[in-house]
Amino acid sequence: MNNKNKKILWKEILSAGDFLNGKLPPHPNHPKGRNAYAHVALEIKNKYKKSYKEIQDEKLQEVIEYINFLKKNPF
Repeated sequence: MNNKNKKILWKEILSAGDFLNGKLPPHPNHPKGRNAYAHVALEIKNKYKKSYKEIQDEKLQEVIEYINFLKKNPF
C-alpha cells in the first residue's frame, strides 16, 4: 500500500479505536480492559491475512468499509 493510503487507513483505525474505546466486551485474557486500537488492527490482519500496511491499494475502500462494520459490531 502506498504511503498516502497507509495514512488514510491509520486515521480510520484510530477513529474506530476512539469510538470503540470502552465498548468492547470483557475478555478473560484482558482483565484490565481491551485495547480498542489493537483490536481493530488485529481484526484487519485476521480478515486480510496481512497487516493493513501490506494490503493492496485497490482494497482501500473495502478495508474502510470493514472498519465501519467493526465499529457497528464490536465483538
